[in-house]
Amino acid sequence: MLNLNPYLKKLNNHRPFLFNLVLWFCSFVILLFIFSKGQKPIKIDYIYTIGFLTSVAIPVVINLYIIVPRFLKKEKYVFFALVFTANLILFTQLHIWFFEPLIDTLFPNYFFMSYFSNTRYIVIFSIFLISTTLLKLSEDWFYFNQNENKALKTQNELIQLQLASLRSQINPHFLFNSLNVIYALAIQKKENIKDAIVQLSDILRYVIYDSNAERVTLKEEVTFLKNYIDFQKFRVQGFDNISLKTIIEDEDFKIYPMLLLPLVENSFKHGIKGNLEDTFINIELKQQGDAFYFKIENNSLKENDNISNEKSGVGLENIQKNLEIVYPKNHAFIINKTSNIFTVQLTINTQP
Repeated sequence: MLNLNPYLKKLNNHRPFLFNLVLWFCSFVILLFIFSKGQKPIKIDYIYTIGFLTSVAIPVVINLYIIVPRFLKKEKYVFFALVFTANLILFTQLHIWFFEPLIDTLFPNYFFMSYFSNTRYIVIFSIFLISTTLLKLSEDWFYFNQNENKALKTQNELIQLQLASLRSQINPHFLFNSLNVIYALAIQKKENIKDAIVQLSDILRYVIYDSNAERVTLKEEVTFLKNYIDFQKFRVQGFDNISLKTIIEDEDFKIYPMLLLPLVENSFKHGIKGNLEDTFINIELKQQGDAFYFKIENNSLKENDNISNEKSGVGLENIQKNLEIVYPKNHAFIINKTSNIFTVQLTINTQP
């Protein structure tokens, strides 16, 4: 799962000065209209509105920058409710006790009258605290959603780069081996070299063009594997001990392209060695509903074949990386090696 915390910390777009400037300017305009009763405001209305906003701003700022971050955002809901209520009651009561005596003292030349009852003050303070809390959470959600989209876009770009890198490791490798086959047939002046070239051109067309799609049908992938197997038979003359069994419910079932080729390629490269009578490759492919199963086995590699084992390991590691990217948590990749048989099993569920 994508961890957004570092990304969000880096891209924290909250601007306290701008946020509070807009918040209190809008509040000032609304309260000024209320205190002037819709008439053209006079000086006393401005003074009273500024004083009233100052009294309200203190508990609001405490709530936004102390209570909400320490309790609400940390999912300490009970503590948040208690501290929020205490903050509301405390500053509402302080306003009732001290606001009007203080403003009368500071501005003795003006006569201020109380606009609201004590109950109304509690309602007003509650409205300010609740509405500003919701406003701050809305702002956080907006930036969280914006940053999450940026993070997901960045992650998708990284995934595409990784997939392109993995494919670039497959395609040149496959082409190199295929050219070696053509070269060997040409040296031996085999009559079927023309068929091999046509076969290779069909394979390369799929590798270069069709494999660039995000998904291909199972029918296309199986046809590609069959062409590849037939082409490899040109390289290993006299080798027929290979079987491909398919049980496919839906030929239009989508699969990531070029996912199976490295497994088949490894079997040909590392399994067919020495006496051909002792070599074999068995492939089983099943698809039913949302599930896909692929199994390939060949005669086991020799323990002292360190170079082959190392290269084979790299190929299998690339496949595992591919699977982790395109089928995260929706696949099983099992490798089993005995003294006689090397087996790889791949299971994919397209639905979580």
